[in-house]
Amino acid sequence: MSIKHEWNRLDSETRTWLLENPACLVLPQALSSRISNEAYKDVEYDVHGQVVLTRDDHDFLRDKAEAAGTIRVPDTEYRFFDTAPLPVIGTPSSGKGKHTQESANKGR
Repeated sequence: MSIKHEWNRLDSETRTWLLENPACLVLPQALSSRISNEAYKDVEYDVHGQVVLTRDDHDFLRDKAEAAGTIRVPDTEYRFFDTAPLPVIGTPSSGKGKHTQESANKGR
């Protein structure tokens, strides 16, 4: 069974759940049984009676969810969240040397 081929047979509640959870690897039992009742082809289950989604299913659901606006795929493939932004270092003003001289004179 492929979610892509069974998409039009699924009820709107099932489709909505799938669009809101496109990264789910294994479907809950209630959803799995609902899909098996609506599917045209035989559904394969894991040992717990849950439908395991394939890579093709994930790709299809991600594309559908992005088109529906329930998720947003980043513009770039790689994003690093643990790096701090680089600080902006300004150029010294012309009066900085004068300030340093005044500080040196106060210490005397």
